Amino acid sequence: MDIKANTHVDIQKQQPKVRFPKAWRVTWSPLRVTVMLGVLAAYYFGLTGTFWAVTGEFTRWGADIMKLFGVNTGKFQYLKLIHYQGTVLTRIDGVMILGMFLGAFGAAYISNNLKWRLPMSWVRVGQALIGGMLAGFGARLAMGCNLAAFFTGIPQFSLHAWIFAVFMAAGTFVGTKIIRLPLFRTRARLVKNNNGISKYHDIGKVSKNVQEIHTVMFIIAIILTILLLIHSFAITTVLGLTVLFGLAFGFLLEKGQICFTSGFRDLWNFGRTLMLDSILAGMAISSVGTLVFIMLGRTPKIFWAGPNVIIGGFLFGMGIVIAGGCETGWMYRAMEGQVHFMLVGVGNVIGSMLLVFVWNSWAPVLAYKYPKVNLLQIFGNFGGLVVTFLLLGICYLLGQVWKRHVLKKSL
Repeated sequence: MDIKANTHVDIQKQQPKVRFPKAWRVTWSPLRVTVMLGVLAAYYFGLTGTFWAVTGEFTRWGADIMKLFGVNTGKFQYLKLIHYQGTVLTRIDGVMILGMFLGAFGAAYISNNLKWRLPMSWVRVGQALIGGMLAGFGARLAMGCNLAAFFTGIPQFSLHAWIFAVFMAAGTFVGTKIIRLPLFRTRARLVKNNNGISKYHDIGKVSKNVQEIHTVMFIIAIILTILLLIHSFAITTVLGLTVLFGLAFGFLLEKGQICFTSGFRDLWNFGRTLMLDSILAGMAISSVGTLVFIMLGRTPKIFWAGPNVIIGGFLFGMGIVIAGGCETGWMYRAMEGQVHFMLVGVGNVIGSMLLVFVWNSWAPVLAYKYPKVNLLQIFGNFGGLVVTFLLLGICYLLGQVWKRHVLKKSL
């Protein structure tokens, strides 16, 4: 009897039955996904009057925790600035983010990407927490993260978003140098179980019991989604629709494995531009849609173009590389079962709350006395769009120049 043939049959029997079409199970093209995200972000702005953002809500979560411990949150100017009120189930950003988590989990289940993975060392735990704290602090100091001060901030035609982009890029460059230090060069170990299969193996080869647990979790996620939709629509139609947007955002991010950190890190280290080029394309599409809604009466979100953006952008860029993931990246990876990125999220909340404590004294010096510059007011609607496209084009060309530099250097 052919042992090799029997082994092949045994492995095949371990594979889960196909529940979804292949097109839904495979990873989607980053360009395809970012364009869809750009369109959705524009419509999200048109529907809600605010932009797609996450760290502001994470700061509110931190304030909720502070209140549980009896802290008087009313004395913090920053919490008033970000309209801290209500609960996660009554705030637009709150239900949207819950939708993102559920959407990302659903996509991970469909794609067979659910794997419970622990950090490989205490160094990685430290990276997750410290990097997450730097990113959270920097994002809130700059009034936005890779979404509100970049992907959705630039389409709002706010000058502060371009300043953030420059210094975030600089921060990611420094971050790539930091993680090359000997301290962070931990050796990965694969631990084999009694069946001779790696502990960190693909879900397609996990036991039937684990597959069943994942299925139960997926059913629970569907139930929670339905309950969230019912609750939100019962409050307002807009709040209910916001949940749907969140589901779509989370689903697409996981399917495309969209991570702004990898976009910059891959550029600096290997000259790869696919992710960054896709992100730029998404912003270009979003800029057009956002401008349409602005012309229809929506007010763009414009913030101070001051040193707070320079410092915050740099800290954020450095933090996301040390942590290994941006705000959106850690969210969908956490839903895939990666504990490291759950810790990044914890660090984010801690970092954002540290900013709340210092904002009262820092803001008058770093933010309040600087202008809020709206490119549409300076160049007009058409001119502002043209300037945005030109700057996005320059970013694309700079990426290509760096790509050639890295490739030439490697020859």
